[in-house]
Amino acid sequence: MKHFLLSIQQPDGGEAPPEILEPIMRKVDAFNSELKAGAWVFAGGLDQPVAAVVIRVSGGEVITSAGPYLQGEEHLGGLSIILAPDLDSALEWGRKLAGATMLPVEVREFQGDPSDHQAA
Repeated sequence: MKHFLLSIQQPDGGEAPPEILEPIMRKVDAFNSELKAGAWVFAGGLDQPVAAVVIRVSGGEVITSAGPYLQGEEHLGGLSIILAPDLDSALEWGRKLAGATMLPVEVREFQGDPSDHQAA
């Protein structure tokens, strides 16, 4: 088994109105329930990009600044870390998540063995 990241790419502009968001969240809850039956490691939604704090090292000093690292029309809205035997299986989970959220989902494999990523 391998770890994969499913990252949800969300458009900027704040939260969708309840009549749009509520049915999507029901589908996401159903997806998470299915995922918890064997592939679940961790998942969660993220706060809006304006709440981000970026930490950089510049000239040997640690500098913090408000706002997202990158400006754009989309941002990382949430993520799931899953266990899957191979990329094809992870892509199937990504398809299900994209179907639930109606948003693009990027699927990426973690480097190394899953035991490298977990607390002892």
